Amino acid sequence: MIDALRDALMSADYTVDTVLARIGEAGQAGLDRNCTVPAREALGDDQTPLATLIKLFPLNLPVSSSAAEAALPLEALMDEGLLEVGPDGRIQAPVDVRPYGFETSEGQWDGWVVSDPTPGLDYRTQPIKPDYVLGVSSASTTLAQLTIDSQVGSALDLGTGCGVQSLHLSAHADRITATDVNPRVLKLAKITAELNEVDVDLRDGSLYDPVADDRFDLIVTNPPYVMSPPSGERLAYRETDFSADGLIRKVVTGSIDHLNEGGICQVLANWAITGDQPWEDRLSGWAPAGADMWVIERERLDPYAYIELWLTDAGLAGDPSWSARYREWLDYFTELGIRAIGMGWITITNAGRQTPDITIESWPHAVHQPLGPAIAARQRDITAARASDEQLLASSLKLREDIVQETLGTPGAEDPQYVVLRQHTGLKRALRVDTALGGVLGACDGSLPLGVIIDAVAGLLDADPHAQRTILLPTIRQALAEGYFESPVIAW
Repeated sequence: MIDALRDALMSADYTVDTVLARIGEAGQAGLDRNCTVPAREALGDDQTPLATLIKLFPLNLPVSSSAAEAALPLEALMDEGLLEVGPDGRIQAPVDVRPYGFETSEGQWDGWVVSDPTPGLDYRTQPIKPDYVLGVSSASTTLAQLTIDSQVGSALDLGTGCGVQSLHLSAHADRITATDVNPRVLKLAKITAELNEVDVDLRDGSLYDPVADDRFDLIVTNPPYVMSPPSGERLAYRETDFSADGLIRKVVTGSIDHLNEGGICQVLANWAITGDQPWEDRLSGWAPAGADMWVIERERLDPYAYIELWLTDAGLAGDPSWSARYREWLDYFTELGIRAIGMGWITITNAGRQTPDITIESWPHAVHQPLGPAIAARQRDITAARASDEQLLASSLKLREDIVQETLGTPGAEDPQYVVLRQHTGLKRALRVDTALGGVLGACDGSLPLGVIIDAVAGLLDADPHAQRTILLPTIRQALAEGYFESPVIAW
């Protein structure tokens, strides 16, 4: 069945580019709004296999049995429950087979992802079934862009869902293990993997239980992080029976036991902001012993906005239960002392440092995706920033080529109010500099040791070289840790 389905999809040229070309910009914009009308208008009465596949899957529309049979191995797919006869006698799809593609270091990767159909198409609101299998979402694409793209020997896709992270991992991991507790997930993720001829070791079980004795070079996870009250039906793709953010804490604290030396765990997460301690202190307590931890808060919501977001996501907008469910969530947050919810990224690294690096920060500003390369370089940069003064001064550093200087000030003023060096890739950080620091960093082209540059700039400014070293080195360490330099080679 898998081979026949793959052949049919390839024969119809059912790829991201051909689908977008067929439904046009208006059709794609409509689907982004969960509206199929523009795409339906673009397809009209087209009965070609490509049009049939678009109608059946992304648009979730019924088609005639003759059109389905011309496009797909109809009988085999019906036997597997991937197609069925609808109430009107036409063929409909209880699953979504969606073309998916992404760029790799080797070029374009094209394939397909199997999941449940998109809920709420054409604004039809209805509660989502508990074992619903989410397709490719903004969260899953964000995690894929965050994931380091270095070649690794082994990778774990923890809570695989539709299996999209495993597809990305297949481009740079020799072995892939994927886990989940939802039987329907395991069924559809298996089809996704086999359809794309990707070898994935799928295992049934919660969190790290299925890999109790295994270690990996890379762990990626977009876990069910939504903090919802214990009452009511839970949606497996987003909720568990853990209290508040207990699941995320267990993912983070348990990661070190499943990481090889130098291994990295990357988590898309929500966490509770409570009134009893600063959120930075609370999350610092999650850091596994001996591991580096980097937390970036991208967004923060108050309980009201958070509740409305996830009740709507569950298809309860306009449902009679809306008000009662809203009150349950509010009471739950009040009971737990949750006054806000942080949303962002957590990276754990088995760095083997005697003194681990724990960095927790808010960064709601624009970033340059993919961010994976910047995250991969983090350990190298932190190590470089911890070099001794003598080692730093003897090292030849090179400022990244994407760093630009920006000056800001009052129009017409003789001198700018301040000068910053801004990154145009990665987190796009900005570092405010004065004349001395700007001169030193601007001269870092990899040709001279840092100490020589500082002394030369001090001479130009008629300043004491020793004093300038004392003043500038702390900020240069910050610039190293924040990735302002290209592959810094330290004179160890």
